[in-house]
Amino acid sequence: MEDEVDALKRIAAEEAFATPDLLAAYRRLLEHPPDDLDPGFRNLVGYYLTNQHPRALLMSTRIQDIGEQRLADMDASGIDMQILGITAPGVQIFDAATGTALARSANDQLAEAISRHPERFAGLAAIAPQDAAAAAKELERGVTSLGLRGAIVNSHTHGEYLDDAKFWAIFEAAEALDVPVYIHPTTPPRSWIAPFMERGLDGAIFGFAVETGLHVLRLIIAGVFDRFPRLRVVVGHLGEAIPYWLFRIDFMHAPMAAANRYPGVKPLQRKPSEYFRQNVYVTTSGMAWEPVILFAQRVLGVDRVLYAMDYPYQYVPEEVQVTDNLPISDDDKKKLYQTNAERVFRLVGG
Repeated sequence: MEDEVDALKRIAAEEAFATPDLLAAYRRLLEHPPDDLDPGFRNLVGYYLTNQHPRALLMSTRIQDIGEQRLADMDASGIDMQILGITAPGVQIFDAATGTALARSANDQLAEAISRHPERFAGLAAIAPQDAAAAAKELERGVTSLGLRGAIVNSHTHGEYLDDAKFWAIFEAAEALDVPVYIHPTTPPRSWIAPFMERGLDGAIFGFAVETGLHVLRLIIAGVFDRFPRLRVVVGHLGEAIPYWLFRIDFMHAPMAAANRYPGVKPLQRKPSEYFRQNVYVTTSGMAWEPVILFAQRVLGVDRVLYAMDYPYQYVPEEVQVTDNLPISDDDKKKLYQTNAERVFRLVGG
């Protein structure tokens, strides 16, 4: 068994990076905050950029490294390749012009880093949904000119979600390019973050999952996958708890849609759970826990679950051993670590 595990190519599919100019723009926002700045941004990004705690200082250096330090950490934990995406909240905290410019710069820097280590790094294009048409063009540039493997969106954009048709140029581009959209968490928007912050639950401990799970459900219920049936969406943390709820979501949605109680809820061509199983992939990022990995594989199928670490936020090298030791077949372990990611992100022959 150890020989089989050693022969695998371990691909980590949700690994964060940030560029110096992005972090500089974050610092400017913290120093001169607009009146409507999301409190979640201040709480999350402010901790890492202004706190002198060793973990915060280490994060602000590790996250910028797309070279020797990152490669050393990958080697220490047995990771062969990282798929890199811009860290939350990405460029979505800014106005449209600033966000678009920062996305373009980040994608150029990411592509350059990948060119130095093409066997170790792949990447997702940062886009600014604030200008959906420009975001679609940047996704196309990222894929066709820079060799990036999809888009990453750090969930809501100023409290708005991609189920709104004004953003659908992004999905149209992703479907046409045959690349996935990775929906990564961010803190809940200012309109409903207060109850989370009162108990320190706004970030990765819980708020991330609630916020991003909501986003994915909004896409399903709004009929995004009826409109874009070949669209692939990837979410981390084993699906942000949605797999656990699929039965109840199906049970409640059908009569609710038929009753026409909500203007935004219409009948769908399929059950919500079917869209989740056919259009959505999940990664294990931050969830190195045998029972829930096995549960996700059982509910969604072994072809829908991909490995991820959540570097550098959750860099715990020994957690790789949890995945190595899963009581699954060698073929299924190879799917989890390698071939699912190669297929979803078109890493082989793409």
